[in-house]
Formats: sequence, C-alpha cells, structure tokens
Amino acid sequence: MGTVRTTFDFDQMLSNAREAYGEELMSMADEGLDFIFTYTDNVAPSSSAGKFVAKYPERCFNFGIAEPNQVAASAGMALAGEVVYAQVFGPFLSLRSADQIHTDIAYNDVNVRLIGTHAGVTAAGGPTHNCIADLALYRAIPNLTVVVPADAGQCRKVIRQSLYFQGPMVIRIDRGGSPTVYADSDYDFEIGKAIETLDGDDCAIISAGSSVYWSLMGAKLLREKYGIRARVIDMHTIKPMDTEMLLKCARETGNIFTVEEHSINGGLGGAVAEFLLEAGFSGRFKRIGLPDEFAVLGDPDEVYKYYGMDPAGIAETISAALKAPRLL
Repeated sequence: MGTVRTTFDFDQMLSNAREAYGEELMSMADEGLDFIFTYTDNVAPSSSAGKFVAKYPERCFNFGIAEPNQVAASAGMALAGEVVYAQVFGPFLSLRSADQIHTDIAYNDVNVRLIGTHAGVTAAGGPTHNCIADLALYRAIPNLTVVVPADAGQCRKVIRQSLYFQGPMVIRIDRGGSPTVYADSDYDFEIGKAIETLDGDDCAIISAGSSVYWSLMGAKLLREKYGIRARVIDMHTIKPMDTEMLLKCARETGNIFTVEEHSINGGLGGAVAEFLLEAGFSGRFKRIGLPDEFAVLGDPDEVYKYYGMDPAGIAETISAALKAPRLL
C-alpha cells in the first residue's frame, strides 16, 4: 500500500460520520442504485439522512422507537431480495435488538447493513445510553462483519462498498463531530484490510473509529516527549480482523497497544490479544479504553481525558508500559 496522507502533523477540522452516511446514501440513490432504508425517530428532518427520506420516501420506512421490530423487518426485506440499510440508535441496537441481530439477520445471513450511531460515550445520555459493550456482542455472533470508520470520508467509503458486500454488516459510528483522520480521500480502502497511517518501529498502536486520530496525536507526543516511534494502524474492520497486519506489527515492533472507544472487555483490544497470544506473541501489550465500570457523566472529550484515552493519556500510558518490568 502506498503512503497515506493523514492529519498527523496538524489539527484538522471536525467531520461528521453521522451526516456522511446519509449523504452517501443520497448520492447512491441519485445514481439509480437500488436499496432500502429503515430508520428510527432520531433521524432529524434537517439531517442528511432526513433529506434523503424526504426525497425518496418510497424506499424509506420509519419504525419509531421500536428498534427490535425495525431490525426484524429489515431482515424480512433482505430475505425478499433487497439490500437494506438500517440506521439504529447504537445503544438500543446492541442492547435491545440483540435477539433480532442474532437470529433474524446473522442466522439468515442476509444483506442488512446495521448503521449503529452514537457509539462509545457520545450519546450524551450518560451511562445508561453509552454504547460501550456492542463490539463484544457483535464479535460473538457468526456471519457479522463489523466496521468502525475512522472519519466521515472513510464512512462514505464503507457505505459505498457495503452495497456490493455479501452478508450482514454492522457499521459503527459516533454521534457528532470527530477530527478528520485522512487529509483526502485518495487512498486505498478495502473492508477487512487495515491501514498503516503512521510508520514506527518501537511499538504499534492498533485503533479504530475516532480513536485513530487520538492515537496519531498520542504518537506525535510519544515522539516529541519520549523519543518513542509508534506505528499507528487503522483497524477499521473489527471482524474479520486483518491478522496479517497484526503479525507484521508484532514481528517488526515487538510491542502492541490498542486504543478504542469501548469497554476494554471484549472489544478491539480483546480481539487483538486473543489472536496474538494464540500466535505465540510474548511482547508488551496493553489495552487502552473504558474500564470495567459505568463511565462518569460528562462531555465525551472530558470522559476520554478522565480515563486516559486522550492523546496525552495514550502517550503517558504507552511510555510507562514500555518502561515497566515484565511480570512473565
């Protein structure tokens, strides 16, 4: 893969993946591509998805706040031969609709793309509405492909490629603006293939979603403050994971760290650890994410800083881990 231009060296304006998916659906519909869209009441008329609904009402279905019914109906439409995009409020997708995801969609192996919004702690509803256990559920369900776009531009790429993808997929995005990771859209993207966004040989940071940007900024601090050259990997596809990239990072750096906007239990970090340990990895490893507790209430950026998931926290955690004595 060629060089990827990122925003590593400068601050970048915010992008909004929650708007991007609606914009891409509109573009695809305008091109005459065939698909159906189901949604819940949190799609505002003023949003890009709301404008798509207004322009193409014959292919859009509102299920109110009955998320399990929406997921089940989406499976039925897919069984009838349609490709279905289903936008669902993330916490309720994973927690209220688990049965329908498992039995109606995954078991039948149908072409439904579940767009779970408000991921991580971005729902602004506190611990009851935080979406921090969803990846653990999705990883355990057969047939599901799970993709976590790093920014709005990558979200558009995921939506576009998913139209021709066979089988069910979860596309996990946050609520609002996140920093743009990629300086332009002129880079190769393939579902299931990770992207090396920054080179380094002292350790590798494996991340996904908006945490890719935090990891890049954390890597910048590691170089400036500690002289540590960290490689940063955008592991946008959580399942199936790009294990070739993991092996490459483990062999070339010897130290692996994961960063994610999810509980440290069962998410990206768990998936990476499981694979590497079974492959015989014996280097330093640490998961950076939300601890095993209901998170404190606050603005997402404040919450991430509180748990050491901001750039400074990432850099400090990795520096300390690399200096710590081994227990085994």
